[in-house]
Amino acid sequence: MNRYPLISAASLLATLTLASACTHTPSAPSTPDSITAAVADANRPAADAQRDANRKPTDTLVFAGVRSGEQIGELVPGGGYFTRIFSKAVGPSGHVYALVPPRPANPPPNAPDRSAAIRALAADANYPNISVVELTLGKVTSPVPLDLVFTAQNYHDLHNIPTLDVAAFNKSVFDSLKPGGLYVVLDHSAPAASGAKDTNTLHRIDVDFVKTEVMASGFEFVASSDILANPADPRTANVFDPAIRGKTDQFILKFRKPKK
Repeated sequence: MNRYPLISAASLLATLTLASACTHTPSAPSTPDSITAAVADANRPAADAQRDANRKPTDTLVFAGVRSGEQIGELVPGGGYFTRIFSKAVGPSGHVYALVPPRPANPPPNAPDRSAAIRALAADANYPNISVVELTLGKVTSPVPLDLVFTAQNYHDLHNIPTLDVAAFNKSVFDSLKPGGLYVVLDHSAPAASGAKDTNTLHRIDVDFVKTEVMASGFEFVASSDILANPADPRTANVFDPAIRGKTDQFILKFRKPKK
C-alpha cells in the first residue's frame, strides 16, 4: 500500500509551472528586420563586410536600440562603416547626421581631407538620408533633436585635442538629444584605473573613466556590453599595432538623457 497521497494533476501542473518560472532565463533581444537588412545591404563595400566578424554591427545596433524612423548623430564617422548601416536601419523616415570636424580655412596643399569619404557617401543616391554637419566650437550641433548620438573608436581622441573642453562637449551631446535619447560610446579599452593617460600613445581609454566623465554631464548610465571584449588583449599595445589591430579589447557604454 502506498503511504503517500497521490498528487493531483492540477497540483503537479502548478509545481512544474513554478519550477519553470524560477529557472527561466530572459532571452536576448531579437534583431529587428531593419537591422538585418541594413547589414546585408548589397551597396556596402566588400571591405566593410569583411570587417563585420570583428566589429559585430548587428549586435552593436541591437544594443544601441536603433529603430526605423530615428534621427541619429554619428560622431566622426570616418569612412562610413556604421553610417551606411545606420542609414538603411532607420529607413526613409529616419536620418543620419555625420558629425565631422570643420575643414581648415587654409589647409596646406598636401593636407588630407579627413571628411572627404563621408561627404562622398552623403552624395551617394543609395543613401539619401545622410547629411554632413560640421562640429562648431568643439560642440555638437544638430538641425533636429536626436534619438541617438553614437561614436565608435574615437571618444579617446577628444582628450587629444588641446583646446577641447571634454565636459562641455559631452554637455553639448546631452543638449542635442531628445529627452530619453541615448549616447553610445564604443572605444578601445585601456588598463583599469589608467584614466586618460593612454589616449594619445596607445589610442585607448579606461572604461570606468569614460563612464564617470559622461555621467558628470547629466547622463544616466543604462548598460554596458562585452560583445567586443577580447581578454587576450593585454591593453598595452597601440591599437594600430599589426599584432592587435582589429582585435583589440573594446567596450560599449550606453547612457540616457533623463526624460525629465
